[in-house]
Amino acid sequence: MTNDIQRHATLLKASARAAKNITTILDPYELLQRTVDIICDEFGFYYAGVFFLDDTKQYAVLKAGRGEAGKTMINAGHKLAVGGNSMIGASIANKQGRIALDVGAEAVFFENPHLPKTRSEMALPLIVGDDVIGALTVQSVEAAAFHEEDIDALQTMADQLAIAIQNSNLHRQAERRSRLLKAANRVGKEVTSILNLEELLPQTVNIICESYGLYYAGVFLVDEASGYAMLRAGYGKAGKAMVAEGHKLKIGTDSMIGACIAMGEARIALDVGEERVHFKNPHLPHTRSEMALPLIYGGKALGAVTIQSSEERAFSQDDITTLLTMAEHLAVAINNAHMLEELKEAHSEILRNKVFEALTTASTEAIHWIGNKTLPISLTVTRLREEADSGSVDLESLKEDLEMISESASQIIQVKEQLIGAVREMKPRPVLLADLLQTAAHQRDIPQSVFNISIDPAAAYIIADSTQLTRAFGNIFQNAAEAGAKNIKVSARPSDEHGMLEIAIEDDGVGMPQDLLQKIWSPFFTTRGVAHHGLGLPAAMHVVSQAQGHIALVSSEGKGATVVMFMPQGRVNTEVIQTGSVKNILLIDDNDDWANLFTELLKDTKVKLTQSTDLEKFPAADLILVDENIASIPLLEVLNALSKAGLESKTVVLTSAINPERVTQFMRHGMKDVIVKPYSASEVSELLK
Repeated sequence: MTNDIQRHATLLKASARAAKNITTILDPYELLQRTVDIICDEFGFYYAGVFFLDDTKQYAVLKAGRGEAGKTMINAGHKLAVGGNSMIGASIANKQGRIALDVGAEAVFFENPHLPKTRSEMALPLIVGDDVIGALTVQSVEAAAFHEEDIDALQTMADQLAIAIQNSNLHRQAERRSRLLKAANRVGKEVTSILNLEELLPQTVNIICESYGLYYAGVFLVDEASGYAMLRAGYGKAGKAMVAEGHKLKIGTDSMIGACIAMGEARIALDVGEERVHFKNPHLPHTRSEMALPLIYGGKALGAVTIQSSEERAFSQDDITTLLTMAEHLAVAINNAHMLEELKEAHSEILRNKVFEALTTASTEAIHWIGNKTLPISLTVTRLREEADSGSVDLESLKEDLEMISESASQIIQVKEQLIGAVREMKPRPVLLADLLQTAAHQRDIPQSVFNISIDPAAAYIIADSTQLTRAFGNIFQNAAEAGAKNIKVSARPSDEHGMLEIAIEDDGVGMPQDLLQKIWSPFFTTRGVAHHGLGLPAAMHVVSQAQGHIALVSSEGKGATVVMFMPQGRVNTEVIQTGSVKNILLIDDNDDWANLFTELLKDTKVKLTQSTDLEKFPAADLILVDENIASIPLLEVLNALSKAGLESKTVVLTSAINPERVTQFMRHGMKDVIVKPYSASEVSELLK
């Protein structure tokens, strides 16, 4: 009797120590794991484990177990049916402790291969208020290790554990709610300040997944014309893949997203396997819970957000509340971005109207100007005919008249070339920006030492007609030179406007006063006398507009001028070059940007490329390429040397900007051809055919 009393007192003390240690732990995972360790250490038991009821309350799932056996069972998803053939199931169903003094003889004992030494077991329900949340199993290697009175001692500890679990859950919920509120505030703060949809939507899905610890998030926007919700941004590789594929969902009841947009309310699937309208997505195989939140502004559904978790029943009411708040912030941001896009479009429309108006005015002025130039020609021709008919031709007067006719015709041609160029426009293509800048400077005889050129690697290519854009750059450079510029700084980088490049050309010339800035885009306006047509900037604006870009100028008197051009960004795809029968190429060119590009494009082919500027000896070659804008040697010297060596029939002159007069001159030297430079693998393949 004395031994039983001492034993019971020992159990009570151990139970008190265990309860004290347990109730100080707030982290759920640590609480359960420490519980099983404390029980085994304090009481000297073989094994202890903690089970929780699942959401259906039909099974008790093992959440913590002592040692390797416990880890193995947890990884295997070990669970026992409530009220079934197990000590745990029976104690939960009956809300009372159970003891098996000899498990071999206990009818409800679950024979467990992971715990072969167990001889006695006690199962204690974990009760909070009137609700059973799980059960505690305690096992010993000794038969009849537990007495009925032990249940009271250990149940006290089990009750403390249940309370500790409840406190831990409340603490976790409080922490989670705090984190959710912070995340919602972050979304509201960061997202609503972004007005570019291409930046706004990817940033949103990143914030949601990283702040909430979710598996996936995506943003769909409504396409009213098709009746589909189009995925515009998705988290991670899966999101990028779906956006690239043009992933879309029909607005209606066939998907979570479609249903929430159609009904204007949130949809939740706590287990997507049981959700009728859940869209099974091969890109997201681990989704177990999904929430779809409509993006509504002013009573109109703009789209929806899908938020997905790899856990079942991952979303609580707190999640719904904070995520709905986030969705409201996002809807405001999307609406603001749409309004900005509409404003830009309206501004562009106004600008287009002004451009058309300016072009109409310019055309009218051009017609008047050409009429004034052609009237003396027609009058002079009439007078000459009359004099010829009467036989009284004055040779001196005839010479003067012919000079006037020649001068007027030359001026008309100059104006035509300034306005629309010397040749017809080509189809825009990706061209090397650095090469066009060098060509424009070379053609206008502006030394390279004047320039400071800085081009972001992402701005290397630009979509344009190389001939026309070279002419536009040349006009701007010439204006800077005529304004006395000693330094011209050119910089290029990706613009904040998606898919566009910003090219800034800054000079340190005399600049111009503010009252002239509104007139400089008008054709024939000039501040430099009658020798200038005043067509340089209007012609540049025409070229830029034709390429779907826009241009602006900022200047102050005495402080130089800056011309900023916004042009479409170009990209060159990697392709295999088809070399045909060409085995050896001689390139006569400086080590400039285009020569380096051409060398790089041919690197992985079997073509042998020799680059040289030596005119004394030409190596054997199937094809000779000459850069028209070679700076180290006069081009005519190169062509004469090639003609003298009898190599003109193999020679092709490459240029960034085709000019009919120069083409004619080169062909007179017997050159095989004159073509625009290739800037991509496909264009090189065409050259080598």
